[in-house]
Amino acid sequence: MTELERIAYEPTPLLPPAPASGESHEFIALPRPRLDAGAPLMTALAHRKSTRVYADVPMTLDTLGALLWAANGVNRPDTGGHTAPSAHGFHEIDIYVALPQGVYRYDPALHHLVLRHLADARNMTGYQDFVGKAPLDLVYVLRGSQVLGTPPQQRELFAAIAAGAICQNVSLYCASEGFATVVRGWINQRLLADALRLNEDEVPLLAQTVGRPALN
Repeated sequence: MTELERIAYEPTPLLPPAPASGESHEFIALPRPRLDAGAPLMTALAHRKSTRVYADVPMTLDTLGALLWAANGVNRPDTGGHTAPSAHGFHEIDIYVALPQGVYRYDPALHHLVLRHLADARNMTGYQDFVGKAPLDLVYVLRGSQVLGTPPQQRELFAAIAAGAICQNVSLYCASEGFATVVRGWINQRLLADALRLNEDEVPLLAQTVGRPALN
């Protein structure tokens, strides 16, 4: 059997969150996405890949609005349905957005960002050296209180499926719009939970870096 090639990483020490930079607001209203934008689905699938080198270009509000709506926004207002599936409609995964100006939580119902921590916690979202330099790191957080009525094994399975669907939505959006992204499972859950100011029943599961690809 051929041994699978593993990507070698040099772990970067986790430093405390840096001071926030730029304008920070308690709430950030996000623009609605243009539903006619981007490449067709099959083209996006053909271009989907993981990238770990990013240009130093900040995220615009238009991009953030479209990206987060694609990730897990409300696409059926009449029923409250989301772009990502969720078993029994639990919607137990929250998206935390680590930006230079602070840590925010995405509110799909209102399509806006809510400030959770006035710090730049990007470098806390993983051990790879690029995570603190890319313009945006997303963290997918399980809100345990949403799934208390289900057996523990189902909670883990349902949460993993939901987080995976959100990751793929983000990856396809990035491929469609020419952005770079990579999904990351190498995180320190305890330190990251502190950096995001999570409650005891909230657990970070995955992180995903997004940005413009670096020019060669």
